Amino acid sequence: MCATNSFLRSLGVEIYGSGHRRWPDDVKARAVAETLEPGATVNAVAGQYGIRPNQLSAWRRLAKQGQLVLPPAELGEPAFAPLVICDPTETPEPSDAKPQQVIRIVKGTTRIELSPDTSADRIAAIVRALEAPTC
Repeated sequence: MCATNSFLRSLGVEIYGSGHRRWPDDVKARAVAETLEPGATVNAVAGQYGIRPNQLSAWRRLAKQGQLVLPPAELGEPAFAPLVICDPTETPEPSDAKPQQVIRIVKGTTRIELSPDTSADRIAAIVRALEAPTC
């Protein structure tokens, strides 16, 4: 129990003499994020943090309701999103002005235009944000 308490204190969890603990939201979010990793279980993660699985499940519910913000997922490899190419509905009139090149990301009614020099990491982050489930 001593090792667990020192681990929790290093994360910023306040531990009182009565055994009561005060969990910062970022620590709760970290624990919830660990349950979302491939192969992880609520029981195993709860054991690492020295809490009961039902407490961790309650934190997961808070995250689903949007009351607990999870840290961004760390990707070890590039993420890909589907690319849809379609014909434009209207053909623009030819002009002598040089057309401005932009990167367009469209999902539903959301349309994002980026400059051509936007990094691939930034584009991937935007696509991940658009693909994230809404609460």
